[in-house]
Amino acid sequence: MNGTAIRYLYLARHGEAAEDESRLTDHGAQQSVLLGKRLRHSPLATVHHGPLPRAAQTARLICDQLDGVRPQPSELAGDYVPHLPERDELPPDAADTIVTRLSQFPAEERGGGPALATAALARFAGPADGDEPHHELLVTHAFLISWFVRAALDAPKWRWIGVNPANAGLTVIRYAPGRPASLVFFNDTGHLPEELRRPGLPPDLRV
Repeated sequence: MNGTAIRYLYLARHGEAAEDESRLTDHGAQQSVLLGKRLRHSPLATVHHGPLPRAAQTARLICDQLDGVRPQPSELAGDYVPHLPERDELPPDAADTIVTRLSQFPAEERGGGPALATAALARFAGPADGDEPHHELLVTHAFLISWFVRAALDAPKWRWIGVNPANAGLTVIRYAPGRPASLVFFNDTGHLPEELRRPGLPPDLRV
């Protein structure tokens, strides 16, 4: 986090996944291609992605639209719970619901998640090394995007909960030396037609 150059961190949730999460749906593949086309003229130097199939496939489809950028797998971009709050961290009226919900996630996602989340911030957040602005994309999952947004806004650690990234939505955070992180935009789905914007959002949200 002591770099000397501006870093623009692009964050994208994978495209819509099939029910068994082994691949993208046709809609998810379309979302990924359209996101890649949107990023075609951006100065991206690197595309990282989580190890699960839905993130890897999304990254490949994005990179197919880019010139000379190949996807690079990263365990840090995986699907895990980034922070397990204690009950007294949480708003009293929501604590029981949140604790119960988080307890239902697999043990491996809960147990190793906080360490991975801390390492992900150390690796991808903050100014970059060098003299030129650095642009990189992280194709990942909803929880990790929520974690980066929470950190950029200097919100309490538990507040990753309730942030709701859309499939193939684009978030960009700017890290400049000597300045607080800047959330340039969040969950932008302007590259998607209406019928491809809804997957990943609450079913009662129609905007």
